[in-house]
Amino acid sequence: MLFTRREHLSADQVLKWVNSRYAETSKATVYNTLKLFLERKLIRELVVDPAKIVYDPNTEPHHHLYDVVTGRLTDLPADNIRVVGLPPLPQGTVADGVDIIIRTRPRS
Repeated sequence: MLFTRREHLSADQVLKWVNSRYAETSKATVYNTLKLFLERKLIRELVVDPAKIVYDPNTEPHHHLYDVVTGRLTDLPADNIRVVGLPPLPQGTVADGVDIIIRTRPRS
């Protein structure tokens, strides 16, 4: 479902969609499947705010715009954003990636 719709969906949204077609699917099955997809790097997990985690089927390098009012998440090409000067990393580690989420809201 994540791969056909190409949307950023929460686990609850995935569960709702799957159960609309296969009512016997449990919440544990959805969470276990998402965890497996994450481990296999088939999807990315995005924490857009402390109460909202979504799953992104686009694993190519990219960033996001997040509308805090509507909850809409839009992909931004990675080549449009540059990060210069990462802080020193702990000894024995390397950077695995940089995720940028630009939060927006309508002007007052």
